[in-house]
Amino acid sequence: MKLLMVVLGSMRDAIISELQNIVPHDHIEQLHINDTISWLQGSNNIFRIAKPDNPPKHLVSYFVVYDPDAQKLLLIDHIAAHMWLPSGGHVEIDEHPRETVRREAMEELELVVDFSVIGKAPAFITVAETRGPGTHTDVSFWYVIAGDSTAGLNYDTREMRGLRWLKFDEVLTMKDELLDPHMKRFVRKFNGMLHE
Repeated sequence: MKLLMVVLGSMRDAIISELQNIVPHDHIEQLHINDTISWLQGSNNIFRIAKPDNPPKHLVSYFVVYDPDAQKLLLIDHIAAHMWLPSGGHVEIDEHPRETVRREAMEELELVVDFSVIGKAPAFITVAETRGPGTHTDVSFWYVIAGDSTAGLNYDTREMRGLRWLKFDEVLTMKDELLDPHMKRFVRKFNGMLHE
């Protein structure tokens, strides 16, 4: 048990370090960073151990697939969430959120991860309550990976109804209720990062 606590503690420290390097986009993201650091420091239950909501707050990794040539990003029509959002998944026990991206990209889209767009660090952090049955709180790290909008993608039809490559303006003009509640904030932040 002591060894398990040491391993979890070192992973927690690595995740906190990653989080502390995120430059907040706005006051909401700063609140989410502060909330997440406090939660990580005070909880031994940060990984989901049973679907959908055990524990009721746990780590998630999103990965936004971005085509730099077409300047488009990929959104999926997520079956359970009933929203358009980036691909991603729950962080497994003692898994770094970046490794979740590698695993989920292959499982969901058969993509080998390429972090060349903005690097390996997460671009964004959100804390959000999910919709539907089994409502819980997802603490989501948002990573960006490179993709090709002209290439066909095989996707996991158990999780997605479909997918779309969209320009930033197309995302920003979608109805809010169709998107992850923080999607438009992410797009604005990411657009700014690309033009720094």
